Amino acid sequence: MMEHAVWLEKLYHAVAGLGKEGRAAVDFLRSRRTKVGFKKVRPHVGAFWTVFGNIRLNSYYYNYQTPLDDLRIKTLIIHEARHLQQGLFTALSVYGELDAWQLEFGVYHRVRGNYPHPAIARLMTLPLRFDRGVLRQAVKLMQEYAGKGYRVDLLPLYPLGREIRYWVAGR
Repeated sequence: MMEHAVWLEKLYHAVAGLGKEGRAAVDFLRSRRTKVGFKKVRPHVGAFWTVFGNIRLNSYYYNYQTPLDDLRIKTLIIHEARHLQQGLFTALSVYGELDAWQLEFGVYHRVRGNYPHPAIARLMTLPLRFDRGVLRQAVKLMQEYAGKGYRVDLLPLYPLGREIRYWVAGR
């Protein structure tokens, strides 16, 4: 337990070192006493949040020995913190994913000076708005980067309440 607490403090320090987005994520996670741990899941997922407000890093890729200068582990924490900030219905939508991906890879680009894949560069040009065409394009680009096993295509395009209103009202 103590070793985990020491590791988490070091992880939070590393994430906060990424600038204002990292500091905001860490402040939010600390204020909520978010539990961060590891769980092995399918390889198309780097990390995920839980309905209990926790974050799990995929132990397929990450563990306590992962160097904390690894940019991906730090940007994934920022990404998952954004989902927890969004709330359940936004986080479980393509709109919420686009928001979190753009935050994550905006930080990644600022630090590295490039994107890890051409699909991410294209994703970053998409406007974050409630536009079904834009959100369908986001799904294609996310799966181009993460693989078809990344099942963002199963999520509603809009947060659930807005999605229901769209289908009921026809717009």
